Amino acid sequence: MNGWISSTICFLLLLSSVCTQKSQDLRCGVCRALVDELEWEISRIDPKKTIQVGSFRINPDGSQSIVEVPYARSEAHLTELLENICENMNNYGEKMDPSTHRKNYVRVVSFDGTKMDLSETKFDGDVTSSLKFACEKIAEEYEDELIEFFSHEAENVKDRLCSKRTGVKLMAYGLDASRADHAHP
Repeated sequence: MNGWISSTICFLLLLSSVCTQKSQDLRCGVCRALVDELEWEISRIDPKKTIQVGSFRINPDGSQSIVEVPYARSEAHLTELLENICENMNNYGEKMDPSTHRKNYVRVVSFDGTKMDLSETKFDGDVTSSLKFACEKIAEEYEDELIEFFSHEAENVKDRLCSKRTGVKLMAYGLDASRADHAHP
């Protein structure tokens, strides 16, 4: 009886480890895709376009505390982007890395509209709904950090948000943080 119980416990621990790894793959992949999508959307805005921010109240000295900032990286624009950005997960599929046997999430249509290499890419409703759900969860959970990073044009947002803040380790992909942006989309 003890052998059966310990075997069951070992199996459950192994199953838990596999499920956790799949969850980490999904969370890390979606986070990285979310950052790519935000960077693309920001790049599409005319850099000359500005928005007024600050207080519209008149100070005792008669002045106002209004400042013009670039619209593309304004809190208003970033908040608007975060409300709809996860719809873009419909443009992604799941691809198994043959060397690591880990799932990667890749865009199936490039940003300029050309078709991508879809060989061995799973693209169906289950995949896109999982990606969209994970994206919405990350966007909601890390909204403040995303706005902070993008409004200040932070460096290495993928590494800073997708590995350090979310707790997903890049080493799971066999990457170190210094090579991550070059080796993983």
